[in-house]
Amino acid sequence: MADSANEEKKEDISLRETFRLLLKASKGFWLVNMVNFGDGVAYFGILTLLTLFLGQNIGMSDAWAGRAVSFFTGAVTLFMLGMGFVSDRLGVRRALRLALVILLGGRLLLVLAPGMGGVGAHGFAWLSLALMAMGSGIIQPTLYAGAKEYTDPRTAAVTFSLVYAIMNLGIVAENLVSPFIRTDTSFLHIGGLKIDGLGTGISGVFWFCAGVTVIILLLQTSLFTRKVEARDRIGAVEKTEAQKKSDAGKSNWRKIKELPLFDARFAFFIFSLLPVQTLFAHQWLTIPDYTMRSYSTEVGSRYEWIQGINPFIIVIFVPLISALTRKAKVLNMMIIGTTISAAITFILVPGPGLARLLIYCLVFSFGEAVWSSRFYEYVARLAPPGKVGAYMGMAGIPWFLAKFTTGLYSGLLLEKFIPPIPMAGHQDTSTLWLIYALIACATPVALILGKRWMEKGVGGVK
Repeated sequence: MADSANEEKKEDISLRETFRLLLKASKGFWLVNMVNFGDGVAYFGILTLLTLFLGQNIGMSDAWAGRAVSFFTGAVTLFMLGMGFVSDRLGVRRALRLALVILLGGRLLLVLAPGMGGVGAHGFAWLSLALMAMGSGIIQPTLYAGAKEYTDPRTAAVTFSLVYAIMNLGIVAENLVSPFIRTDTSFLHIGGLKIDGLGTGISGVFWFCAGVTVIILLLQTSLFTRKVEARDRIGAVEKTEAQKKSDAGKSNWRKIKELPLFDARFAFFIFSLLPVQTLFAHQWLTIPDYTMRSYSTEVGSRYEWIQGINPFIIVIFVPLISALTRKAKVLNMMIIGTTISAAITFILVPGPGLARLLIYCLVFSFGEAVWSSRFYEYVARLAPPGKVGAYMGMAGIPWFLAKFTTGLYSGLLLEKFIPPIPMAGHQDTSTLWLIYALIACATPVALILGKRWMEKGVGGVK
């Protein structure tokens, strides 16, 4: 599909001018990213510990905890597909408010679930996962739609990378405080100064995440007013009367056929990412139990800090790489980035080792930084006027499949290769990571093989 008129005519501005425009971005843009930061704290604060919470606090087995988290993360993307139009219909301001209300309800239900006991705990947990998935399915495409609407179109490449970086900044903040809330470990002991963790467990972290949701909901309601919305929507592109009449005359089947999934190159592009995206799912499906079961207690008590390496790298390198490579072809960046992320997974094959784990987290994250934000820019530029939210949701289909399918086998493979220590089972982490590394390598191979074909007929999109 062709780019919108504004984007086809946008100027090729310098890197310095790009950052100058972003620094002067509208109040609406920064309010969108206030929600983005806060939800990054709350969403990933829960997701990082969710498999452990469902096992330890709710009483699920490894297999069922994996399935539950897979259901949740998969449902987030499924709701993105069905709810991507919400921001187009309600507008970014009201869509964000609706999403936050739903998320707050789901997060409160989750933290209250263990108190229900037995079947009640399981029922509350599943209901909370469904509500949180719905809220996240609305908020994710809305944030990117807001980024497009509230900033100068000429800054697209860096704008979308900044949105991605700010979300990860929220993850960094949460990962820093989470171990202090969760454990009673001594984090600082210098002379007479001693700082110990609060020791409130995973439930304490989840209460903190619910509290953050309350705060950003209150701020969004009071600061993101109709006046701000009307004044700051500088990047919005409305349909022309001719386009509206054309859409009105189209049959439902014609509208379905115009969805990007029916474009063979677009479909091949997004589905090629599925194998490497399974590695992202393993960040919360496998890494938590792998760290707790295969490393010392000292490492396990600071697990969130290891997980925090990824968002920290993203915060620094995504805007930087996006700015420096803003003229590079999307496919080249995808091939380079996915190759880095897939290849580094082989470093975990020799077996547990803190240095190897840290190197893996660092290099994997750098690979993600190379390609991740350019993917969202590509999708946003393909979207016709008035359909950015819907297109953002549609592009999440591979994420849905990666999140949903990975959890179907991750728990079973954990039980087979890294059983819980009390079971005194033999650990075979090497085979586990070899399997996952080989799966991930399918992405760069597919992109390389299909590159020449995908570059044909892409039009104005690099």
